[in-house]
Amino acid sequence: MPKKLTWLSFAVPILAGLACLGLTACKILPTPSAQNGGTAPAFNPDKMVEDIWAAKVIPYLQQKSGPFSEVHALATADPAAAGAKYGNPKKQANSPWTFAVRLEGKIVAANTQSRAATIDVDVDGDGKADARVQIGPAVRGTALRDSLDFIQFNDFTNQIDFAQFGKAFNSYADKTVLSKLPREFLEGRSAKVLGAYTLGSGQDLPLVTPAEAEIGPKP
Repeated sequence: MPKKLTWLSFAVPILAGLACLGLTACKILPTPSAQNGGTAPAFNPDKMVEDIWAAKVIPYLQQKSGPFSEVHALATADPAAAGAKYGNPKKQANSPWTFAVRLEGKIVAANTQSRAATIDVDVDGDGKADARVQIGPAVRGTALRDSLDFIQFNDFTNQIDFAQFGKAFNSYADKTVLSKLPREFLEGRSAKVLGAYTLGSGQDLPLVTPAEAEIGPKP
């Protein structure tokens, strides 16, 4: 007897196709198996950052960055012009500009009670803070990732992986740089930073995330 076909036999594949059409960038990917050569390598953002840090990240920031005062003045007046010169022109259209900067000045305030510790730095010598620098261990935002023009969202499987990659930059900066900085008697010392910051609303001090940082001796 031939097998009787029901309406469900036709409906299931049709509904599956319609569901895919309703999603943007819907992809059907083969499941890795022993038949097609093994499994895909596990996503390891910490290892990815470690592999490119010295070879690509630091050289890029050194080349792209400008003095903080110049970058911030231009960013305030013309964000697009500052972005073209010191930022990432390949950023997503709806994302704020993120700029690579070099910053040097005197620490006028420090907050080391929080895990998201910061120092406020006077860059122009008027005794007032011009920028706030994150010194960890908790580091907010993804400024380091977002300043790099060789890192693109479309290179990642999904938003979660992209976000984890951004956090991995902060973790690596803390492990290799920030954790080695002093935490006491910071006011009055000099600070020197290479890093990045995202253009905010202008109400708060620019929040700089370091890739390199030095704090001078006590005065």
